[in-house]
This record gives sequence, C-alpha cells and structure tokens, in this order.
Amino acid sequence: MSAIQNPYYSSEFHGEYDLISIGRLDLEEGGSIPDCHLAVATFGTLNEERDNAILVTTWYSGTHQIFRDAYIGSQHALDPGRWFVVVVDQIGSGLSTSPHNASGANDALAMSAFPHVRIGDDVVAQERLLREHFGIERLALVVGGSMGAQQTYEWAVRFPDKVRRAAPIAGTAQNTDHDFLFTRVLAEAITTDPGFAGGEYSSNAEVVAGLERHARIWGVMGFSTEFWKQRVYQALDFSDMDAFLAGFLQPYFTAMDPNDLLCMAWKWQRGDVARHTGGDLAKALGRITAKTFVMPISEDMFFPVRDCGAEQALVKDSELRVVDDVLGHLGLFSVNPDFMPQLDAHLSELLETTA
Repeated sequence: MSAIQNPYYSSEFHGEYDLISIGRLDLEEGGSIPDCHLAVATFGTLNEERDNAILVTTWYSGTHQIFRDAYIGSQHALDPGRWFVVVVDQIGSGLSTSPHNASGANDALAMSAFPHVRIGDDVVAQERLLREHFGIERLALVVGGSMGAQQTYEWAVRFPDKVRRAAPIAGTAQNTDHDFLFTRVLAEAITTDPGFAGGEYSSNAEVVAGLERHARIWGVMGFSTEFWKQRVYQALDFSDMDAFLAGFLQPYFTAMDPNDLLCMAWKWQRGDVARHTGGDLAKALGRITAKTFVMPISEDMFFPVRDCGAEQALVKDSELRVVDDVLGHLGLFSVNPDFMPQLDAHLSELLETTA
C-alpha cells in the first residue's frame, strides 16, 4: 500500500521545520531506508568554531514543537542567543521518514512494510546529518527526554568523542522488562482494533477506537498515582477523570498515525546500549566520557528514580539530578509551572561545566 495523507503531520500543527535527506540509511536489523529524510528545527546561530551546538532528541509521539514551545528560549538554559540548538525528529515521528509518509524512493516501505528501526539507527542518522549538513563534529550537549534519553545514552556510548555533555531526562540506557511489557500493551491496543487491518488502513480515523484505548493506557502509567489521587487535572480545568481523558489525552493520540506510533514503540522496547558490549551494561556505560547529569522525574512510573540511579552509578563523572513533579512521566510536557525552572537550573549548571 502506498503512503497516506494525515494533515496532523504538517507545519500547521508543529511549526516550521526543514526536511533534509541524508541519503540511504542501512539499518541494524537489516534492510535500509533508500532516502531517509529527517525533520529538523534549528534555533540560534552556529558559531565559527562550530562548538556551540546542542542536539535535542525527541520522545515517543513528540516532535520539535514541544521543545520550541516549552524548553527553548532566552529565558531557558537552551538559549538560542548563546547556543545553536538542533532538534531532530526521530524516524517514525510522522515528520521524518515514517511508515505513513514513505513515498518516492521509499515507496516500497509504506505502511505495514516499514522496516524495524532501532535507537542506534536514529543516532547514526543524526550524526551524519550534523556532520554532513552542518559541519558539526562535536556537540556541547546532547539532551532528550524518555525515548530522547535513550538516544542521548546511545550518542554518549556510540560516539563518546563527539559528546561533551549529556543530559538523559526521564529515560534509561537499557529498557526494563516492565517497560517492554507496558509498551507491548500500548501496541496491542492499536493492533487489535479491526480497523487496523494489519497496518493497511486508509486513514488513522479507521483506527480511532484503538488509538483511544492507547490514550487511556497512557493515563494509567503516564501520569502518577499522586496525579490522580490529588486530582491535579482539576487545576487544568477538567471537572473529572473522564473529562480529562476525553479532552486531553484522547485528542492528542487520535490525531496520530498508528503505524508511526508502532514504529517508535518497537524502538522504545529495545533501547539498550549494552548491545555494543556483548550485553555488559557497565562496560557500555563505562565508554561515556561526557559530563553527564542523569535527570529522572520523581513520580515517573516508566523510568523510576531507582532505575535511573543504578545506571548513573555506572557513568564516570556523572550526577543524579531528580526533577520533582507530581505528574510523573508526562511531566515532560511542562504542564507543571515548577518543572522547567528545575530543569533549566540543572541544564544551566551542566552547560557551565568544563567538558
């Protein structure tokens, strides 16, 4: 089946970005993307020395839009007046090459035919983009949340000489069995919808029931038990739990493409830097030379502090910086006004370190 149209994946919803071809991308799991395009948004100016570049990597379902709106600006640590901030939307995000938009040279990969992509494939693609398109050989910082944290770890392990500082936020270097299972359930919510049709639907609207189930499962784990207990959704102008789910989470996910979400979910499940070292996580994390702040969210049920702390202890010259947020994992959306000040303080301190 050929690519399909989805108006959600456009600058109208996500803001301006460039679509840059990096050519053929051979994949870890076999096969290739003949003409891999990456959606890229940049902020600030690259200096003559090309040493003020910061790479921001994106999370599951997210794009550069959330970083533009909440993380980047003169009032933040990611200040485009000082830094050249490059946000690269991951493969499968719906903006970069993805199942729903595969066309032209990639036409044979459309929809259910899209190959398995790993976190490492994203990072290899990003390194090529930065080096060949921008002339950037070394990054002042790599930072990302959730799946972006997985990419941050992959960068620091795979290309240690290219990463001066690293800030994985609310994510781990090696995915856990619990997270693998949770992500399987998220995927099954989509694939068990009869409208999914083995991935050969003609519109995401045909899979709306599965996408709504997917969204509700996010409500179970994406937000913390304290979020629900304290009824924080009332501060967001929702009268009750069902109104919040119907007005916040479900519209967010039902606009998206199911195959794109599944592409990202497969990567998420298999994020593991230890594959570089025969399964030895300590040896893999021992490769990291970047000054690293590991930043879990206090109430995160996907990537709890104890899991992030155990990995941080294996990284030389690293610190554990816990971000307090009652929302849990989805605190990444910066809904809580206390979230960004904490994150900015940690990132500002990290960027001032000699690395």
